[in-house]
Amino acid sequence: MEKNERGRSRAKYGRGRGAQPPVRQGGPDRQPAKSAGSNFLVQGSILAIAGIIVRLIGMLYRIPLSNFIGDEGNGYYGAAFNIYSTLLIMSSYSLPVAVSKMVASRIAVKQYRNVSRILRASLMYATIAGGFCFCLMWFGADFFAEQVLEMPYSSYALKTLAPTIWVMAYLGVLRGYFQGHSTMVPTAFSQIIEQVVNAVVSLLAASVLFGVGLKSNLVYGSTEYSYAFGAAGGTMGTGAGAFAAFFVLLVLMIRHRPAVRRQIARDQSGRLESYGTISYIMAMTILPILISSTIYNSGTVIDNIVFGQVMAGSGAQAEIAPMWGVYSGRYHLLFNIPVAIANALSSSLIPSLSMAMSERNRRLVLSRISMAVRFSMIIAIPSAVGMTVLAAPISNLLFSSMDNTVLIRMLLYGSAAVVVFSLSTVTNGVLQGINRMRAPIINASIAMVAHVIVLYVMLAVFHMGIYGVLYANIFFAFLVCVLNAVSIARYVRYRQEIIRTFLIPLAASMVMGGAAFGIYRVCAAHFGNLLSTGISVLAAVLIYFLLLILLKGVTAEELRRMPMGTRLLRFARLLHLM
Repeated sequence: MEKNERGRSRAKYGRGRGAQPPVRQGGPDRQPAKSAGSNFLVQGSILAIAGIIVRLIGMLYRIPLSNFIGDEGNGYYGAAFNIYSTLLIMSSYSLPVAVSKMVASRIAVKQYRNVSRILRASLMYATIAGGFCFCLMWFGADFFAEQVLEMPYSSYALKTLAPTIWVMAYLGVLRGYFQGHSTMVPTAFSQIIEQVVNAVVSLLAASVLFGVGLKSNLVYGSTEYSYAFGAAGGTMGTGAGAFAAFFVLLVLMIRHRPAVRRQIARDQSGRLESYGTISYIMAMTILPILISSTIYNSGTVIDNIVFGQVMAGSGAQAEIAPMWGVYSGRYHLLFNIPVAIANALSSSLIPSLSMAMSERNRRLVLSRISMAVRFSMIIAIPSAVGMTVLAAPISNLLFSSMDNTVLIRMLLYGSAAVVVFSLSTVTNGVLQGINRMRAPIINASIAMVAHVIVLYVMLAVFHMGIYGVLYANIFFAFLVCVLNAVSIARYVRYRQEIIRTFLIPLAASMVMGGAAFGIYRVCAAHFGNLLSTGISVLAAVLIYFLLLILLKGVTAEELRRMPMGTRLLRFARLLHLM
């Protein structure tokens, strides 16, 4: 089988009956050469580590911010971010993926002059799209707040976020350019700078504006201006962070210019694409990604709208902002930390798959798909189990001054979302990387229609409130996973390995979860929540790591490719596990 695969490695990818036979990935005999097969995972690991750092910084500042502006302020904050996120998708969300994909494919064939032209064309797109979405959000803030979200006081946060959309468009182009060169370091570094500035400015601005809002409450006889102004202050940090990250990448681009000139001087490809051709290719690349991303990421906006309309229709207007604040503010804050790893893998996977596709190296494509899926599940499954068994300790530790009853139930009932959202994100990246741009659109559209139906039934018929939103989102992501898996199997004849990818991490996670729960109960009888939670989390990580190795869920070579893999491998060998 190995010999047969090597002989076919440069054959075209199968479609229908002419496709090559399926290859089961993930076995130890299917390891690619380290130099060719592991770079994307290394780069993905860099971005994943940065993503974890960014989420931790976000948690560190969002916790005091959430405690400060309350669930009402979090409701306005989250509602404004939903509209902002939707318009951000239209202006710049697809740019890093599209630019990295186009740049990577030109670099693979050494067309460096065309790479430079792609950069100029994408900056022009960012100017037009970013400016349009800025105007739409600024001038439409009152309409979105009053007519769409049923939260009039969220208009202040919406207007504060509007300029950020324009900056993020340029930021997306520069990040995509560096990612197309197979380096995630500039993106990772700029993300950390962005979040640090965001945290500092958000807390300072929210503190100042919350005080201004308290004075406005006295003047206008209201209780909401303090929450609304505090939420607007929190969003100011987003703009300041984006501008700081853009400045950092701009400096890196200036330093990168001599290397670009040398590459252009060596370009002997003889093919110079016109700006019209590049713009057309870019539009055809961006449009499918934009549509699929809009459908996939607009679910939260749809949830917000449907939840607000149904709750308002049932006379529960007062519950909309605080309940949505728990869901979008605190639950998503915890949920997004492990999902960030899947997002990082997806970002690094797309250009690497594009290169492999350009080289028509089928074996490399299949091995990279397998590695990305396995790595995301090794992280996502224990994260979901840990969120379930330690839901109460974690919630009470991070949000000690708030009522965590609803949050704890959300973590108990909704931890499975970590797994399905991680897997759906990675498989979306796979389909985009293998040039099947329409598949994510079709799959996300089908899932979204089913999602809206399920959501409305849960809210209007079964009156499940915010938990209906939770279950409907899990259903949506699960359906996307199923549809994406069918598409990937169809287009590249990929067959997902099950035991080492899903079953072994699940078995290790179940034992880990039971041990963590028991350790916490024992420690809680003698120590406070902080120390008990810390001990149980550290014990859980160690137990899962040991079980994953003992059950042969990861090989020495795979362990070396993970974040801090060399140290982890040294530790495993010290314990005579490998």
